[in-house]
Amino acid sequence: MLWSRLFRPIAMAGVLLGAGTMLGACSFTPVYGGTTAAQPALSLAYAKPASRLEQIIYQELALRFGSSDAETARLAMVTASASAVAIGLSATANPYKLTRVTVTATLNISDRDGAKPLSITRHASADYTTTDQVLANQAAATEAGERAAKAAAESLRLGLLAALSR
Repeated sequence: MLWSRLFRPIAMAGVLLGAGTMLGACSFTPVYGGTTAAQPALSLAYAKPASRLEQIIYQELALRFGSSDAETARLAMVTASASAVAIGLSATANPYKLTRVTVTATLNISDRDGAKPLSITRHASADYTTTDQVLANQAAATEAGERAAKAAAESLRLGLLAALSR
């Protein structure tokens, strides 16, 4: 009886110490870490945006990967478009309609030497509600488009990391 009471805490401490040692030996590369911008494969120069959605995507990518003015930096070009569609059924007594904005963004990354460009396309959606107020509807549509553009930029970032890790 005495041995079982003494053995139980020692065994538990041994298991916890062994598990901590095994987990400490694992190696992970964080997707959200700051070291990804230091990789030479991610030295990017960005084209000029043609729309507000493209500007948001460029800003998000530059925030995550950094921006380079070097002549050897890869050129990143984004094209983005948005479409809105009403979803759900609309009753005549209910003035509110649910609308979904979908942003389609394509990121083309080309080397300066003319090699085949890397192309990644992603879609992201955001919902908003419309009412009888025109100004509020426009503001809600703009905000939903910007939210969808930020989500598309994050998806493009993860797609680019995945493509470059192969």
